[in-house]
Amino acid sequence: MQKPASASSAPAVPRTGRTWATTLCAVAVVASLAACSSGVRLDDVPVDDRSTGAVTPLAQGGAGAGSGAVDQRGVSGVDVASTDAAQPAGLARVIYFDFDSFVVRPEFAATLEAHARYLGANRNRRVALEGHTDESGGREYNLALGQRRAEAVRRSLSLLGVPEAQMEAVSFGEEKPAVVGFDEASLARNRRVEFTYR
Repeated sequence: MQKPASASSAPAVPRTGRTWATTLCAVAVVASLAACSSGVRLDDVPVDDRSTGAVTPLAQGGAGAGSGAVDQRGVSGVDVASTDAAQPAGLARVIYFDFDSFVVRPEFAATLEAHARYLGANRNRRVALEGHTDESGGREYNLALGQRRAEAVRRSLSLLGVPEAQMEAVSFGEEKPAVVGFDEASLARNRRVEFTYR
């Protein structure tokens, strides 16, 4: 005669409550991170950070100590003579972009064509395509978005026949606003690419 199975000899049932709670928490975290993302892909953008290295304050007891003065002995000069080159007369020098976008708007096709004709006729001239953003977003995001805007204009000019050697795409992000202000008109004027000839 067999003994009836007791509660202690029953097969163990896996505890799934903790597993479900962990999975549910992980899904909630992933969903919240996905909701925070922008639709703009910036992960494959090279960011050109042209800021200088760390600046060392003067030693204590020196002139300006404690006032934030900078020791100029280790700072090299910057050549800005090339930015004083004559800019072409009669050419619009700015292309504007929509919020959080690096798509060149169709209304600027004539501006791009005019710059392509000018660069084709003046093979010795170079142009810096300077990408800018408004103050929405963080510094690194804005540097990447400004670079994408500059690269979009560079690609457009390239398709119009401008050699790559005549163009340089750089980003200033939010660092050089055209207009200071937080209203939409001011922010819209800062979402731009400027043409600077050398």
